[in-house]
Amino acid sequence: MIKIGFGIIDIIDYSKDYSAYGPEKYGFVYIDDDIYINDWWKRLTTMKTYFHCMDRPAVALARFGVTLIPPESLPTFQDIVITDKRIYTDNNLVALATKIKEAIEANKFMIHYGI
Repeated sequence: MIKIGFGIIDIIDYSKDYSAYGPEKYGFVYIDDDIYINDWWKRLTTMKTYFHCMDRPAVALARFGVTLIPPESLPTFQDIVITDKRIYTDNNLVALATKIKEAIEANKFMIHYGI
């Protein structure tokens, strides 16, 4: 299983490249990419995101890189996660849903590190 991480950026730096891996800095939670992301892909493509830095607007997740998920995209991401029926059997999805809720409540960006 291939793990990918999601965390919350406390203060977004619009000029920073976030490619450097920092799970401890962002309080990562992990899910299995190979189990979930393909199933979610069509819905993920409706989310506005940025790849590596704020100068690279995109959609969905950078499967092999870093994704910045802005606050306005988090409700969509939250809906994708909490409507997945596997949330009832996977504590990692529960942790991700909780992390997304925290980011929404604080109006913060999330960060995703792919494969």
